[in-house]
Amino acid sequence: MASSAPAAAITQQRDTANSLTEDDLRRLYELMALAKACDEKAWTLHRQGRISFVAPCRGHEAAQVGSAYALRPGQDVVFTYYRDIAVGLTLGMDLPNMFLSLFGKEALVNGGSRHMPWHLCHTGLKLMPATSVVATQIPQAAGAALAAKYRNDDSVTIVYFGDGATSEGDFHEALNWAAIHRLPLVFLCENNGYAISTPVSRQMSVTSVADRAAGYGVPGHIVDGSDPLAVYGATAEAVARARRGGGPTLLDAHMRRLRAHTSDDDNRRYMTPEQIEELRKHDPVDEFRQKLIRRGALTQEAAQHLDDTIREAIDQAVEMAEAAPEPDVASLATEVFGVAAGQLPPASL
Repeated sequence: MASSAPAAAITQQRDTANSLTEDDLRRLYELMALAKACDEKAWTLHRQGRISFVAPCRGHEAAQVGSAYALRPGQDVVFTYYRDIAVGLTLGMDLPNMFLSLFGKEALVNGGSRHMPWHLCHTGLKLMPATSVVATQIPQAAGAALAAKYRNDDSVTIVYFGDGATSEGDFHEALNWAAIHRLPLVFLCENNGYAISTPVSRQMSVTSVADRAAGYGVPGHIVDGSDPLAVYGATAEAVARARRGGGPTLLDAHMRRLRAHTSDDDNRRYMTPEQIEELRKHDPVDEFRQKLIRRGALTQEAAQHLDDTIREAIDQAVEMAEAAPEPDVASLATEVFGVAAGQLPPASL
């Protein structure tokens, strides 16, 4: 049974640097830098009118990379939400398909033209289709974890969501179901303090999302979502617990959202200029790079070379994706309606 004490009072920071090699640390940074660069490119493409919409991941890179790095790609089942591009990159999604999806072209692995931008899906990686309907992926993840338990395999399911999703019944029902059946499921809340424009203080009366776990008899832990090592350690522990039959864990990763909610949002309407400027001072990618440089695991020269390499790879992926043909209109109903290939559904549908 989880402790009834506030999660903030019982949670300690985890620094797993000693359990990871320097190659691991550099790989974590590389993935964070790649996600940041993808996000910046996507934001520029939207502002240039070349894509229609984007949900940025800026500020979330550390939590997404650190948690996904603790998983077994292709074995563990992953449910993301609409800004989890760093999760996809960490699991092994390639840049061309990421940007084909962003442009609404026919991506090779996830049917990009049938998803909104950054709605990731990859069956080989067991990365389940994402949705913009808030919290619906959480009970789906509980179902996947229950199936794994029935199969008696050792896969673990992880589900990502924002703090706003914890105000939905889907979250509470799934958490309750997972607790009752001791499902191999990790709940990871990317808590940036805002459900679009609504602050956490107006979403719940408890101190943190993690506090809600005690009501269901589930361990709840607050973790520094700006530190990939802290998130990796907390996730690895939760995954190991789930894999050995210990049941679900709720991780409340606190972080800062460094951009507006989406490209259609204007955070200046609910944040002061001082608040926005303060957020920009805490870039988790920059902070982790400096941490690795101080440890001697990375040099400024190597970091700059990596930035240049990433920028070139992204530019090539964007050029290829933008030049790719538009989806064939004859495929409009493919994988949408159960009709014969090449036939549109009857008008009554």
